[in-house]
Amino acid sequence: MTYPMLAETVASISELKANPMKVVASGDGMPVAVLNRNQPAFYCVPAKAYEAMMELIDDMALLEIVKQRQDEESIAVSLDDL
Repeated sequence: MTYPMLAETVASISELKANPMKVVASGDGMPVAVLNRNQPAFYCVPAKAYEAMMELIDDMALLEIVKQRQDEESIAVSLDDL
């Protein structure tokens, strides 16, 4: 069976057990797919990559709101009126 790999770097469970920090470092700040018997088991995501992914998810959510509202009628407002 084939599986999509959502990371450019992969490591085995054995490699992770032997040297976890080396596996994390091998991803150069990006997620590392950890395989168990050549099947993806989980992804190891460094804190910086996690923060970047969360920002991307937030941006995608905001983009969806913008797309939903782009056809709405606009209302002219003066700063003095606020």
